[in-house]
Amino acid sequence: MSLTAIVLAAGEGTRMKSRHPKVAHKLMDRPLVWWPVHAAREAGADRIIVVVGNHADEVKAVFAGDADVEFVEQTERLGTGHAMMCVRDALGDFHGPTVVLYGDTPLMRAETIKNLVEHTKGGHYACTVLTMSPADPTGYGRIKRDAEGNVLVIIEHKDCTPEEQATLTECNSGIYCFCGRRLSENIDKIGNNNAQGEYYLTDMVGIYREIGEPVSALLAADDSELLGVNSRVQLAQVTKIMQERINNQLMAEGVTMLDPAQVWVGPEVTVGRDTELLPMTMLWGKTAIGGDCVIGPNTRLTNVTVGDGSSVEETVGYDTVIDRDVTVGPRAYLRPGTHLCDRAHVGTHVEIKNSTIGEGSKVPHLSYIGDTSMGSGVNIGAGSITCNYDGVNKHRTTIGNDVFVGSDTMMVAPVSIGDGALVGASSCITSDVPADALALERSDQQVIEGYAKVRRERLHKEK
Repeated sequence: MSLTAIVLAAGEGTRMKSRHPKVAHKLMDRPLVWWPVHAAREAGADRIIVVVGNHADEVKAVFAGDADVEFVEQTERLGTGHAMMCVRDALGDFHGPTVVLYGDTPLMRAETIKNLVEHTKGGHYACTVLTMSPADPTGYGRIKRDAEGNVLVIIEHKDCTPEEQATLTECNSGIYCFCGRRLSENIDKIGNNNAQGEYYLTDMVGIYREIGEPVSALLAADDSELLGVNSRVQLAQVTKIMQERINNQLMAEGVTMLDPAQVWVGPEVTVGRDTELLPMTMLWGKTAIGGDCVIGPNTRLTNVTVGDGSSVEETVGYDTVIDRDVTVGPRAYLRPGTHLCDRAHVGTHVEIKNSTIGEGSKVPHLSYIGDTSMGSGVNIGAGSITCNYDGVNKHRTTIGNDVFVGSDTMMVAPVSIGDGALVGASSCITSDVPADALALERSDQQVIEGYAKVRRERLHKEK
């Protein structure tokens, strides 16, 4: 049977004090709303609907290219029940198990969603409420049960009496699993006779009880999964929980961390066994780290592939491929399109952009290599650069195998240096260099004997 997940993400989030919608703020390197959608996918949802409202275009942009995500706009924000009515009106009746999630509740695990669905199907319930017992229930709707423990109704915090606030400690997480058919048949029975004049989805529990439909509640095993984000302080709190969750899983799989509190790894990153992640390391996007690597300290990699046995120290890298046994850093910058082949070395204060550094080649320090194809066994001296930009267009430099480039050399593209060539230090190479040739470009050195002494004497007299 198909599973539908509806993610409510239409709120403004005024407590974030931001020009952006709350659900677009990032947890680790992914927007808040991405997380429940991702969990729904992992739980097997074959239809995912995101309800948008405030800054709808910015929320939709999070899922650009995701064919399995549909959008329904809630132009008037009149409560969670109203949001579900908008979905029904836009897309037709609900069918099969229908899970309701929230764009600002990012810690929900796929396994919890699966359990909620299986519990609902197993008991043929019209609705199952996922509940929790937080240490501080302030702000949450309260579960009211009868003497036999059956769920009677959910009372919103704002509508609770002081006695109910004090005695009802089991709370509604806001997450439900409905029988889609029975939800479609009864959702229009929700009214807005409450303090806020809104249509609460929580009212479905009382409605089902009145018409004799079975309702259940499932207590979550981990309350932290149900934490919502309404402020930047709460965003920091859930970030800490997700950081610890991901890092604990990686360490259980054979990754070493000197201080896990100073390592941040995104949800789509993979790290191989016996790799060490040192403090102040951030791995984002679809980064994939091999085994037996050392990454960090002070390193941020986004969409970077790192082969087995490589070391990346004090480096910022984007959209880069690093092969096996490569050493990078400290203080290197790898820009998009960079490919470092096996056993290459990129050293201190080096920037590489849209270039291939061949097998065993070295760019040790203080250099910029851009739009370059470099062969194997090349050595680039300190302070050398490829001059790839003429102010309008980018041009390529081609460096063959076993080339030695002396320090402080400029290679003005487009230019080619053949296999085995030598380029003398402090040269400005503007023409192609044949294989096995020596290229030198520098002015004649002039030496004026005694000049420095005469100059010092003159300056002394002027004082």
